[in-house]
Amino acid sequence: MTRFFQSSASLGRPLATSLLCLSVFTATGVAVLALAQPAIAQEVPLRTLTVTGRGSQSIDATLAQVQLGVEVQGRTAQEVQAEVARRSNAVVELLRSRNVEKLQTVGLYLSPQYNYDNGRAELVGYIGTNTVSFQTRANQAGTLLDEAVQAGVTQIQGIQFTASDGAIADAQQIALERATADAQRQANTVLRFLNLGPQEIIGIQINGAQGPIPVPLPVQARVAYAEADVATRVEAGEQTIESTVTLQIRY
Repeated sequence: MTRFFQSSASLGRPLATSLLCLSVFTATGVAVLALAQPAIAQEVPLRTLTVTGRGSQSIDATLAQVQLGVEVQGRTAQEVQAEVARRSNAVVELLRSRNVEKLQTVGLYLSPQYNYDNGRAELVGYIGTNTVSFQTRANQAGTLLDEAVQAGVTQIQGIQFTASDGAIADAQQIALERATADAQRQANTVLRFLNLGPQEIIGIQINGAQGPIPVPLPVQARVAYAEADVATRVEAGEQTIESTVTLQIRY
């Protein structure tokens, strides 16, 4: 029995040694493996400056969008409709002879009129309206309005002024260029004050060169007649096209 335990102890020493060596090897291997792995580099935050520039360009409003109407009142629907048609035809012929553009009918209306008394409705007649719209040069709008009234127009429902498509497109380009230059000036001013320098533009956003909104002339008139010695004067004025450009600059 004693010999058996001594033999087991003898066998145990190499086993313990082996386990120790394995542990050391394993620990060493892990340490070597850890040293062999490359260190993960920390990403340096990208230093950027974001600026928004604004630009604008004013242009003359050379076109007028006009809306005119003929209104007639009468006892019968046939009578009213016939008179509306007669006057409307005369107005349309006048406008065509003046070479207006985008001429179209935008409203045609015929309705009975009642007189209400003591809860009773009494038919007293009819009212009819024909409305047309067209585009002409702004400097011709005043004269054309006077001629239209003489031809039978009884309502001037509105006038809006705008520029031509070509002028608007050219102004949009100028507004974008000015907005871009404004953004660059802002960036250069800030970076120069901080003793920094721009490296490259990494982002560009164009927020749009907005076309001019037609300028309405506050005309909502019911015209009874036109005096021959008084001419209607119309001033179109200017419109402004605006643009914004945002730059993201690395420094």
